[in-house]
Amino acid sequence: MPKWFKITLKVAGGIIALILLLFIAATLYITFNKQKVLTLITQTVNKSIDGKLVIGELDPTFFSAFPNVAVSLKNVSLKDNQWQKHKHTLLQAGDVEVAVNALSLIGGSVNIQKISINNASIDFFTDSTGYSNTAVFKKGKPKPEDVKKEKDDDEGAAAIIKRIDLNNVAFALNNQKANKLFSFYVNSLKGKVDYPSEGWKAKINLDTKVKSLAFNTKRGSFLKDKQLRGPFDIQYTEKDGVINVAPNTLNIGEDPFIIGAKFETAKDPVKFTINIKVDELLWKHAADLLAPNISAKLNMFAISKPLEVTTSLVGDFGGGGDPAINVRCKVSDATLKTPGGVMNNCSFNGMFTNGYEKAKELGDENSAIGLYNFTGNYKGMPFTMDTATIVNLIKPIASGAFRSKFDVAKLNNVFDGDPLRFNKGTADLNLHYKADIVDYQLNKPVFRGAINVKNADLTYVPRGLNFKNSSLSLYFTDNDLLFKNIRLQSGRSIVNMDGRVKNFLNLYYKDPEKMVLTWYVRSPQMYLGEFLSFLNKKVNVRKKPVKRTNNGNLADQLNDVFEKASAELHMLVEKVYYKKFLATDAIASAELTDNGVTINSISLKHAGGSLNISGHVTQNGPYNSFDIKSKVYNVNISTFFYSFDNFGLSSLTNKNLTGYLSSNASVTGRITNDGSLVPRSMFGTLAFDLKNGALKSFAPIKSVGKFAFPFRDLDNITFQQLNGTFDLRGEKINIRPMQISSSVLNIDLAGVYSLGTGTNIAIEVPLRNPKDDYKITDPEERRKKRMKGIVLHLLATDGDDGKIKIKLNKNRKKDKDKDDEDNKEKEAK
Repeated sequence: MPKWFKITLKVAGGIIALILLLFIAATLYITFNKQKVLTLITQTVNKSIDGKLVIGELDPTFFSAFPNVAVSLKNVSLKDNQWQKHKHTLLQAGDVEVAVNALSLIGGSVNIQKISINNASIDFFTDSTGYSNTAVFKKGKPKPEDVKKEKDDDEGAAAIIKRIDLNNVAFALNNQKANKLFSFYVNSLKGKVDYPSEGWKAKINLDTKVKSLAFNTKRGSFLKDKQLRGPFDIQYTEKDGVINVAPNTLNIGEDPFIIGAKFETAKDPVKFTINIKVDELLWKHAADLLAPNISAKLNMFAISKPLEVTTSLVGDFGGGGDPAINVRCKVSDATLKTPGGVMNNCSFNGMFTNGYEKAKELGDENSAIGLYNFTGNYKGMPFTMDTATIVNLIKPIASGAFRSKFDVAKLNNVFDGDPLRFNKGTADLNLHYKADIVDYQLNKPVFRGAINVKNADLTYVPRGLNFKNSSLSLYFTDNDLLFKNIRLQSGRSIVNMDGRVKNFLNLYYKDPEKMVLTWYVRSPQMYLGEFLSFLNKKVNVRKKPVKRTNNGNLADQLNDVFEKASAELHMLVEKVYYKKFLATDAIASAELTDNGVTINSISLKHAGGSLNISGHVTQNGPYNSFDIKSKVYNVNISTFFYSFDNFGLSSLTNKNLTGYLSSNASVTGRITNDGSLVPRSMFGTLAFDLKNGALKSFAPIKSVGKFAFPFRDLDNITFQQLNGTFDLRGEKINIRPMQISSSVLNIDLAGVYSLGTGTNIAIEVPLRNPKDDYKITDPEERRKKRMKGIVLHLLATDGDDGKIKIKLNKNRKKDKDKDDEDNKEKEAK
């Protein structure tokens, strides 16, 4: 063995022996000087605090901290000088083990290398006035004589702790003034502290359970009952009083988080910044980490896939407000469940802040949720939202931009096929919206933007209206709804429309019965029979009014609006068809309400003349009532009768008539849902004037003429002018006294014509032939000559076979006297 190595071993052995002797000496010193050491420790610590440290018992633990001397302190308590007022003990420990540098202890000072606290409670308490028991660490500035006494006594400097262990320790930071409560149960905390010249550094491993992390006790705790495990690298810089916690992975519950923080201790109150990042976090786990006022709202939603989340908390340990919370997240191709429905294939970037407006106080009222580049699919309809925000979680308001393009048949999934059912076509939506949120659903949204539908086949179910190859554009302004470029095709009918609803959204939600749709309609051809199902109104009536919010069924809401709203129609139709009826150049103004149609005016050309109509059609079940006023000018009477199915007459038809008719009528009646006139339902008055007319093969006249005028042409009776007035009374038509001057005979008649039974028409027919009366130019002379000669007094009445029979009028004198009395009574009135 080399000599130098032998010398080295001897020196090393001597040093070790010396250390052992010193350690044994220190141990023996503590053993035989417990009280003195205990007093020295308490005096050293109490010198650094403004309170009182009490240690119940001290025992050396020999080699547990070799080469340092370890002592075990039992029943340790640390109280501030105001403990009698608030009764919160800052430290109460059953067992505190302190490892002390042996050399410093023999030299009369305490250099604590390690301290372990077991089965203890640590309570940092601040009362409502702002006083904190942490004042125990804020020793006041000593008086000059105390400083001199310390120097003279040379009792050493304050203690330095290099390592600390906590086991089974309850920790609380209770600030009643700021309404903050941080409470933990520390299963294990192991820390190593170094003291470089600029401050100190610590490495800590923590295993703790969060009992409360309430930045505002009125709102509840973050991380409630969550287990935290992980390392911390902490550095304190004495110059600026900043504690930095380097980012490290910390497990919170089942999820790993990367957490870093900064605490500015030089500021009063102490400010903090905590940054949190997690790559994959389930929505439910994220909601459970937050305070109840936030998590209760988030738990109304669910996201199928984990989120990528970054969070920052910025606040202080004073005041009473919330910290500034800023959260950002990313979601990819997930299913989103909301109270309003389920959305699939959702991807978006999200943001949450409780300081939306910088000048306002942090909290729910100043909170905002933002969604950016949102894409998804709702009931088969893809959509995108560039930006969507929700502000003020107390009275939340949502706004954003919504775009979607889809097959309109997908809307059947929303409406359930009622009131609108779509078969094909495409829809393109580009809308900006703003709405209150009630029960986590949009309530009474306000829209701006456009909806375009092209090549659509649809059915308006309540009225059975079918449209093919249709298109429309809807434009939402701040107040009104505009309809543009609407094309509807029903069978052979083609309708082009523009329209407007003023104050649309306000009336939609509050007073749909006050809503008025103003339509401007143009059509090259319209077959009215294809729209008669409009008269077929459903008879079922809702027992309760429908609330127009997303809380109700959207289909019910729309159906309710469609049925209650009214419409103003301004129409220009080139050709109008209805059964046998054809009109051209129709101009109409009408109002459609929930119970019928009001016709302000209709003017059209028909049968070589014109018609003007006004009135009302009331829907009241299978039979619809009408009240119509009409003016007919110079129409071909044969075409006119043919177009209207001879007005229900069987004996006088379009085949019996020629000439040009003008008339005024005011009638009421009923019409079926298929547009047919209900027999014997018409009441009113019809006045007519027929020029250049002819009565052809009219059976009642021929039945008289075949024995009275056997040599005259009764198949073609011509007349220059014929006028009269009929009173319609259901199945009976009252013919006011009327004169017929024709080429074959002259007739005066009056009475009742019945569509059933009860016909009673008095007829006076002079036997003279009026064939050449047209040659008499003097009207008065022609009038006097008209009834010259023998006059037959006939009566048209019901026969036994149900047909009308003509016979001599035996009661002519009685009827004439009655007529004279009636005329006198009318004149008197």
